[in-house]
Amino acid sequence: MLESSEPSLSPQCCIYRVPHDVRKLNEEAYTPQYISIGPFHHGDKRLETMEKLKVRYFKRFVKKADLKVKELVGIVRYYEREVRCCYAESIQLSSDDCVKLILMDASFIIVLFLICELEEWSSDDDFLVFTPRMIMKISYDMRLLENQLPFFIIKEIFDFAFAKSNFPSFAQLTFKFFSDYNTQEMSPDSNLEIIHFLDLLRTFFLPPRPPEGGNDVGGKPLYSASQLHDAGVKFKVGSSKCLFDLKFTNGVLEIPHLELYNNSESLFRNLVALEQSHSVYDAYITDYIIFVDSLIDTVKDVDLLVQKKILFNGLGDNNAVTTLANNLGINVLYGYSRSIYCNLYKDLNTFYEDPRHIWKATLRRDYFSTPWITASTVAAIILLVLTLIQTVSSIISL
Repeated sequence: MLESSEPSLSPQCCIYRVPHDVRKLNEEAYTPQYISIGPFHHGDKRLETMEKLKVRYFKRFVKKADLKVKELVGIVRYYEREVRCCYAESIQLSSDDCVKLILMDASFIIVLFLICELEEWSSDDDFLVFTPRMIMKISYDMRLLENQLPFFIIKEIFDFAFAKSNFPSFAQLTFKFFSDYNTQEMSPDSNLEIIHFLDLLRTFFLPPRPPEGGNDVGGKPLYSASQLHDAGVKFKVGSSKCLFDLKFTNGVLEIPHLELYNNSESLFRNLVALEQSHSVYDAYITDYIIFVDSLIDTVKDVDLLVQKKILFNGLGDNNAVTTLANNLGINVLYGYSRSIYCNLYKDLNTFYEDPRHIWKATLRRDYFSTPWITASTVAAIILLVLTLIQTVSSIISL
């Protein structure tokens, strides 16, 4: 007999399918390539090898933690209904199969984290499986929206298994595993409420306090980086570790350093997909993606941002960055009045549309861009003044 999950609008709901109109833009960005976590991609033939590894690691987990399988089944069955409520669609598995899936996936994650952290949890054949490249690829799959287990159930299993050990907490192990994303050095002891791994990565990006002016109604971004630069806006790399800490003061736009690599598209796409489904009124990353899209229209804009060291292009080709920036916002629901950058947009648009700034920038670029051009310009002005004086003197003397 199949069990049904609670309705998708359950308060616990936090794991969603990516909408078709978004998914079709880049299927691979939302689809696990090595391992299935949770029910949405369970049974995928491409991932069968890792299913066999899960069984092996479940046996290691039970043996090393000195557990009885019956006890673990009892814990998972107790929380089964709550786990089902975390998914935005019915889990079409029997109760026994659902419990088995949760146990296999949760124990695999726990053993993986312990292998990466504690030498005594490794075995001689782990190196053949968990090469650094494989761990990296698995970690990429673990940050996909459709490839999640609720954090609480993994923690419950971990806490039951190691209640009397001196191991790091499961939160500490998780932070260590995903430490490359924790650029703001958040603490696992900061009482963060983690709903799943992708949610944690999103939390790593969030500002420590909400930006001011986020509720103001403002216009949308209208001008690209090169257009703003031509109008006299100066670009400066920001020192903040929070990507969202953008500032525009006295004609200077300060933007924190952004690094883009081959896996960045998948990360940002899944973070935006999570916000579109779960945090639509608190969509910090979506707002940031829209801002980046507004800055980058052509490769000329990327050239400028790379030159100013605001952007590091790990894709190798500035055209690829242009394409990435222009595609991330397609089919994304976005309300400008909710943007945390409303005041920034208004200030930038106003600056650009002031003809005095364009005139000054043109003058500076065309006549005072280098010492030689400046000297030539000054010499020409002096010659013009002298000529004018001579002409006036000639007229007066007649």
